[in-house]
Amino acid sequence: MSDIPNPIGAFEIFSLKKEKKISSPKSNPIKKLSQKLSKKLFGKKFATKARAQLTIAEVTPTVSPISKPKKPTFKIEWANSLSEVKEAQRLRYKVFAEEMGANLSKNAEGLDVDEFDAYCDHLLIRDQDTLKVVGTYRVLPPHKAKEIGRLYSDTEFDLTRLDHLRPKLVELGRSCVHQDYRSGAVIMALWSGLAQYMQKNGYEIMLGCASIPMADGGHFAASLYNSLSNDQMAPVEFHAFPRLALPLDKLNGGLDVEAPPLIKGYLKLGAKICSSPAWDPDFNTADLLTMLRLSEINPRYAKHFLGL
Repeated sequence: MSDIPNPIGAFEIFSLKKEKKISSPKSNPIKKLSQKLSKKLFGKKFATKARAQLTIAEVTPTVSPISKPKKPTFKIEWANSLSEVKEAQRLRYKVFAEEMGANLSKNAEGLDVDEFDAYCDHLLIRDQDTLKVVGTYRVLPPHKAKEIGRLYSDTEFDLTRLDHLRPKLVELGRSCVHQDYRSGAVIMALWSGLAQYMQKNGYEIMLGCASIPMADGGHFAASLYNSLSNDQMAPVEFHAFPRLALPLDKLNGGLDVEAPPLIKGYLKLGAKICSSPAWDPDFNTADLLTMLRLSEINPRYAKHFLGL
């Protein structure tokens, strides 16, 4: 089962580079920081959807004229009870199973639940007007990974070459955003929450499976992997090996493609790809093991996310 299906699939995940660009609406004259970062991380078109300013605890939108609808305000939280964990699990089920068609175990409450949830910390982004959870990540810290005996990524990859990093890495998973809230502001609220978590606990490395949908049979995924440059790949000593590899030699890997927004954002932040694609039949995705070291975050974004 894929750990990070693309949570923002509505944003042209299969667009080709040569495809005609759609013009963006005129930007607000008051340039908010989240808009600028969204443009740098995800591209101009995606950035037009982010019109909120990120603070330590909240994401507060640009004040709109009376004639325009009010933008939602978001709060960064960590689940402190089983009921709050269920809110995250309910959102995950809605996105992964109902929207994306993933083959998840059914339950009466409509929750996405697996054995790792009980060991994870659950990051929540909440709409303060409706109190609804609209974005989530789950985080498996090293002491809890040791307790359960493995990472989720171990189910998809041979991580032998990364074993020595386990005491200082956290695993990210189950990232998703409600389809009505897919903006740069929500994504950056999630990342800000993760950055605070890493710094507070003294962790150094984030690891997770970044997924590429395979609606076209895998040609897009193969082409994206083949297009990665050497500096986007982790050094060979940090490579992992898929347990069920995508058959790259049987796919058209020469298409001119552009990375999905989430993966593009990871790479611009300074993340490295540690593997060739693993095929996840439950989600029908191609998964790339992705690693981000805090020490290697692009300096352009370090001040915003880490206060450096």
